[in-house]
Amino acid sequence: MTQPFHPPQRILLGPGPSNIDPRVLQALVKPILGYLDPLYLDCLDEIQSLLRSVFETENRVTLSVSGTGGSGMEACIANLVEDGEEVLVCVNGFFGQRLAELVQRWGGKPIRVEAEWGQPLDMERVRQVFKDCKARLVTMVHAETSTGMRQPIEELRSLRDIRDAILIVDTVTSLGAHPVRIDRNEIDASYSCTQKGIGAPPGLSPVTFSERALEKIRSRKSVCRSWYLDVQLIDKYWSSERVYHHTSPALMNYALREALAMILEEGLEARWRRHERNSRAFVAGIEAMGLKMLVAPEHRLWTLNAVRIPEGVDDARVRSRLLNEHNIEVGGGLGSLRGKIWRVGLMGAGSTENNVLLLLSALQKILPQEGFRIGASGASAAALALGS
Repeated sequence: MTQPFHPPQRILLGPGPSNIDPRVLQALVKPILGYLDPLYLDCLDEIQSLLRSVFETENRVTLSVSGTGGSGMEACIANLVEDGEEVLVCVNGFFGQRLAELVQRWGGKPIRVEAEWGQPLDMERVRQVFKDCKARLVTMVHAETSTGMRQPIEELRSLRDIRDAILIVDTVTSLGAHPVRIDRNEIDASYSCTQKGIGAPPGLSPVTFSERALEKIRSRKSVCRSWYLDVQLIDKYWSSERVYHHTSPALMNYALREALAMILEEGLEARWRRHERNSRAFVAGIEAMGLKMLVAPEHRLWTLNAVRIPEGVDDARVRSRLLNEHNIEVGGGLGSLRGKIWRVGLMGAGSTENNVLLLLSALQKILPQEGFRIGASGASAAALALGS
């Protein structure tokens, strides 16, 4: 155990983390600076500016929370939800359920609007439940990692026709790979992660808060019970006040800065199209083999592709063979979808034509040996035809 750890170079095609560009990895070995070093504070300012571009927002409070995506989720809930407050929670997957649980843990009363996992929420139903309850806060998952389902968040703002809603959106599996358009969609608070579409290591959670959200936070009847995730305290460090809160993870922020810079160098539109193109190519290959997708085409994520496991095929055995024989990691299902789907991530630096072809080729070898008769059409040819 005292010897250095030398992990293999895997092809990470699961729900995250994704493979990281060498330029981002190189940032992790740069000299560390103190958390109040002027040059490090300049780096944090650059991160805020870059995050605003990727979130597509002018929100002043746009920064990275120290912790994985769950820390950003909890920061939004802990700061915005007060004891006894009703919160409308949209649930159509594992992470919608987690939002409902967090609302309850932080003293709120979740009012759930549900849809079957893998299906979009009925916005007419959402509007009706919002009209019938007293909630002002509304939570929704844009990109449901458990199902590969993309919910149209642009429809949320219509709730303001009923009441002055504050909209909280999970963009963990969409930011950096799908349009989120925070300001255009009038989203008040959003959180994401670094290890998926952004293309950095896990360990930070980008968040953004509108002035409307901050007004609600400032007018709380009681102090935010989480000291570590108190946005007003965190903001005092990230803003010009530079008041110490906790030791900032410098190397992680270096890596985030590089990943964000690479996104803007590629161009947001070009990056979205790359993710869309590779996802469509993968689906074409999967369907050519005779496999089926969980989510309807118009609601599929480009970052997370949920493939139905054929009857009689052992989920864990196929994933184990992909890892051990082909060095490829894919994810299994969560909750009610455990053993029923494979979750294939094509995110960040991992969203490439080569990765699509490698996985399709591996599945073409493994599945017939596991009892599934693949279609006569060539999966790789189908993928190449659509991806070109």
